[in-house]
Order: sequence, then structure tokens, then C-alpha cells
Amino acid sequence: MVKLIVDMMGSDLGSAATKEGVRRFKANHPDCELVLVGKLDELADMEGYEKIEANDTVGMTAGAMEVLRKRDASMVKAVRAAADPEMHADGVISAGGTGAFLSAATLILKKINGVKRPALVTAFPKLTDEGGYVTILDCGSSNENTAEELQQFALMGSLYSKAVYGIENPRVGLVANGSEEGKGSPLGKEAYALLKEDKKINFIGNVEGNQVLTDYTDVVVCDGFTGNVLLKTTEGVAKGMGKEIKKAFTRNLASKIGYLFARKSFNVFIDKMNPKKTGGALLLGVNGVAVKAHGNSDGENFESALNVAYKLAVANIVAKMQEGFVE
Repeated sequence: MVKLIVDMMGSDLGSAATKEGVRRFKANHPDCELVLVGKLDELADMEGYEKIEANDTVGMTAGAMEVLRKRDASMVKAVRAAADPEMHADGVISAGGTGAFLSAATLILKKINGVKRPALVTAFPKLTDEGGYVTILDCGSSNENTAEELQQFALMGSLYSKAVYGIENPRVGLVANGSEEGKGSPLGKEAYALLKEDKKINFIGNVEGNQVLTDYTDVVVCDGFTGNVLLKTTEGVAKGMGKEIKKAFTRNLASKIGYLFARKSFNVFIDKMNPKKTGGALLLGVNGVAVKAHGNSDGENFESALNVAYKLAVANIVAKMQEGFVE
């Protein structure tokens, strides 16, 4: 049985959103044990769950040391519970501040042996008839990286793509401003040389921004600053496109009639690009499944984050990461 520790106080929308997400998830995963961390009075209506009392939260701008001093914060208690061997937990989920969660997960769960820096990973749907997902990392765990860290991100992304999506030999691309060798930033050029010689990685070269969501590659590697901009831009464009298409279909009677015929295909596209379906991002490279849900998570968002954590626990992703970093 999978066991997940859930920070119930992290969402900007409060515990009402996380409780809805837990209920929705549990309805589809009765085999999964959930431990809820938060204010006991707010969780009084959540019967049948193990609970850990916490009465504080971690601020959005909290630094690493401040996070550790927040002993009664729900996020910190949740991560500590996930790290406690007596809990036998498979993962932890929080919608709290990204920086605080990354600090807590890294310092408490600790890095996998050999990992220089954990990476924040997310998956985006490929805009192809065949479907599938492209794994993108790093998406913002840090603003500065070394070429060696990007090389490790490529290995982590490959192991993740193989374990979660069943891709036997994932194609790895490096974000650059041109597909030719020699393009890219100084950091990118240095990382390219390392990736080109790494026999553990199926490196196919540079990938441009307009190729990220195609079937050109399975794993996209970049520094954290670039990855965060890429993530937020893609989410913004997807959301904007959905609104504009909806406006176009409701502009006049003729377009409304057209919508009746195109509604099914339109809804499939909107569902594919909906960030709520992704749920959040995973911190790869630590000794535990650590999923960061969107800060503004509603019930649907939070259910998706729980789904991500469950799927990763079932895939035994941490053990596979540990095996992959054995020299």
C-alpha cells in the first residue's frame, strides 16, 4: 500500500481546497493511505485519516534556515514525517511556497548519493497526434547552475521518463537558441560537450523553444532560470489560447453553431493543455517522492498533485534514481 504525507495548509485557497482534493483522490485510490498535516479543528470533518497537528505555515520568501526553525509549520512537519523511517511513507505533497518546500525537502529528506543539486521537474503534453509527455528540468529550483548539474539533470530526466512513461531510451535535448552545435549560452555550450560524451544519455543535441512540445525530444534540459520562464510562458500561452478560442466560438450565432460541431475536439485540446491536470512539479534527486502542488491549488489541482505522487511511488522512482547514480 502506498502511503503519502499531505500538507493541508499550503494552498492559497486554504484547507477547503486541499480537503476537496484529498476526498476526490481517495475516492479513486482507496488503496492509498493518506496522513493529513494541519490544524486539527480544520480537519475535524476528515474522518478516517491519520492526522498530525500543525498550527503554523512557512512564508513564501522564507530562507532555508527559517524553514527549519518553523517546527510547528505544516510543511515542515509533513516533510519530517515523510523522512521518519517509522512512518514508512512513500512521499510528501505540499502547495506551500516553492523555495521553502525545496529547502525543506533537500535538507530533511537529503540528496541522493552522487546528486550535486536536485531538480524541479514537470511534464507537458506533446502537441502531436500520438500524445505523450515531454519531461522538462530544471523548472526553477535554482537560478544558477553548472554544466555538471545540467548533465545530471539529463540523467535524472532520462530515468524519470523511462520509469514513469515507459520510454526505453529517452531522447534528451538541451535548450538553446539554435539547433546547431555551437549555439547556446556559455553554460549551454559547456554542458553540450559533457552530454555529447555521456554514454548513459541518449543526447540528440540542442532543442529550440518551438520544438519543446513537439515529438522532437522526450526530455528537455535547461538551467533553472530558463526552465522557470519556459514553464510560466507555456502555461500562460495555453491559458490565453483557451480564452481566445472560447471568445471566437461565442462571437456570433454562426460561430456558436460551429462550436456545437467542434465542441468535442475543442474540449479535448483544452483538457490536454490544462495546467490543473499536471498538478505540480516533482523534486528529483532527494530520498523521497516530493511533489510541489500549485500554490493556488483548488480541489482539482490538488487531486492531480496527489495523483502525481501516487504514480511516482508506484513506479518506485526514488530507488531507480538511486540505482542510476551508482558509479
